[in-house]
Amino acid sequence: MSLTQAEIEQFKRLPTGNVCDANGKCGNMDAAIKPVDSRSKLVGPAVTVRAQPGDNLIIHKAIYEAEPGSVLVIDAHGYVGAGPFGDIMAHASKAHGLAGVVIDGACRDAEDIEELGLPLFARAFNPGGTVKESLGPINQPVQCGGVAVKPGDIIVGDRDGVVVVPQERASQVLAAAQAIFDKEIKIREMLSQGKTTLEIYGFDKLLTAKGYK
Repeated sequence: MSLTQAEIEQFKRLPTGNVCDANGKCGNMDAAIKPVDSRSKLVGPAVTVRAQPGDNLIIHKAIYEAEPGSVLVIDAHGYVGAGPFGDIMAHASKAHGLAGVVIDGACRDAEDIEELGLPLFARAFNPGGTVKESLGPINQPVQCGGVAVKPGDIIVGDRDGVVVVPQERASQVLAAAQAIFDKEIKIREMLSQGKTTLEIYGFDKLLTAKGYK
């Protein structure tokens, strides 16, 4: 079931840490996959593509296979010896209405992409060029950042990284993440009033039960 625009905006207001916790503490991509611009917020359903290392032909096609508002998730096999996604492709993605891009590989033209404002998450930066030779599957399950991604799964990204939420559980995870977020507001208030995390979470009792004196 697709998320409503209101649900997408709600996801954007929640830290990926809360989303990951609500997602069973899983779905988080490798720590190396980070935003070009640390201010980026990314939410949308995945359109997936698998590209051969050093080859970006099929990525060009995938941009236009994706529906506006979706996130292009590129399985580039973690190859960082060249940058198969750059400024021209970023402009094409934005013009086509994509919500953003995640690539398990390198990008180039990072400064231009940051100025453009397209949320782009990549494993590394590399100015090396690529060839246009190989085909690859579009909208089939892929691996990206060590996480399985299916077409339609919800991709959530911020400065901390990227979390993949299974499409069929997205509304459930959103509600749970919002509850965690709201609870943490109250916890911060309690901390400002002088309480400790040991008291609030009951960790003092847990430490005693584990034999800490």
